[in-house]
Amino acid sequence: MNKSELIDAIAQKSGLSKVDSKKALDATLEAIANELKSEGKVVLVGFGTFSVVERSARKGINPRTKKAINIPAKKTVKFKAGSELSKL
Repeated sequence: MNKSELIDAIAQKSGLSKVDSKKALDATLEAIANELKSEGKVVLVGFGTFSVVERSARKGINPRTKKAINIPAKKTVKFKAGSELSKL
C-alpha cells in the first residue's frame, strides 16, 4: 500500500473527503516526525511505539572494494510493534 492508497482507505473508513484525509494523514506524520526530531517517543497503544535510538560507531566492509571502512555513530528511528499488531 502506498500513500495515495492509504489516503483512499482513510477516506472510505472515516467518511472524510480525500482532501481532508490527506490533510489528516500529513498532519499525523508531521506530528510524529516532530516528536522524534526532539528525541521524544510516540506510543500508539495496540499499534506500536516509535522511538529514537543511538547506533554506535562500528567497522564495516565496502562490498565493492572489500576494504574496511568506519561507519560513524548516528541516531535512527526504531519501531516496536504493539500487542494487537503483533498478533497478525
